[in-house]
Amino acid sequence: MGTYKKGDSVKIEVVNGATKESEWMWLLVESSDDKQRVVFGTLDSEPIVNTDMRLGMSLAVTYAHVREHLPASAFKQ
Repeated sequence: MGTYKKGDSVKIEVVNGATKESEWMWLLVESSDDKQRVVFGTLDSEPIVNTDMRLGMSLAVTYAHVREHLPASAFKQ
């Protein structure tokens, strides 16, 4: 089991390869792998800069691109 758990949200930084602009977006975590340092999930933000990406898209992101972490418990009242 990895650092990021199913239901957590992580803010990721994505750099547009063509323009070199960066954009921060939320990813809803499905799972993570500490050995490979990768988090898997679905994009939970509407991209503005990275127009080749879409809301709900499945992604695998290295831990190096994670900028913020909110555990699932942060959303429960």
